[in-house]
This record gives sequence, C-alpha cells and structure tokens, in this order.
Amino acid sequence: MLNPNNPPNVPPPHPGQVLKKDYIEPLGISVTDLSAKLGVSRNTLSSIINERAGVSADMALRLSKAFKTTPELWLKLEYVFELWVARQFDSGWKEVEPVRSAKNTSSPNPARHNRKKKRLPRV
Repeated sequence: MLNPNNPPNVPPPHPGQVLKKDYIEPLGISVTDLSAKLGVSRNTLSSIINERAGVSADMALRLSKAFKTTPELWLKLEYVFELWVARQFDSGWKEVEPVRSAKNTSSPNPARHNRKKKRLPRV
C-alpha cells in the first residue's frame, strides 16, 4: 500500500485502486451494492474506483465504518497520491523562495524608512 521506498517515478496507489483491489474484488460486492451501503451515489463511488475523484474526509469516514478500518488510512492514501501527482508537475512551486524572518534580513525594512521621525522641540 504505502511504500516509502518507492522510487520517485513510481506512483503510489490511488485510494480507488486500493478500494477496488483490496476490498471490492475480494468481497465480491458490486459497486451498486457498496454505494447503497455507503449512502452515496453509484457515480460518486465509481469516480473514486476509476481514479477520476479522490477520497474526501466524509468518504473516508464512510469507508472506514464499512470496512472496519480507520478514516486515516483512506486520507493517507489520498494525501500520498495527491502529493506525488503535485510533485510531477511544475506549477511554479519549484521557484518559491523560502520566507525569511524580517529580523534576519540584511535589507532594511522599507516601511520603517518611510516614516517621518518626530523631533523633540529645541530648548
């Protein structure tokens, strides 16, 4: 299932793949029957199984109750898969620079220099 030793170019399993291969097929339950037991539409479940949709927190709760697993199992599968997909495509995230503390930067704070200093009256 989750293999941290997977090479970076090998995708982790989609939660729908795990649902299909590890639960639906071995139990011999139809998508129609499972969707009725889960209280979701057949289309919703089919979209997950066919990897066109991800697992929401609500769906994770439903699956965990139906299969006596934890919701964290389903959400972790989704998280690992989505993160892998995001890493494959450069949407600009690679160019993001680390944010540095204003205290540690060598460049002066422009807002500080634009303020007028109040002078005390001469006596």
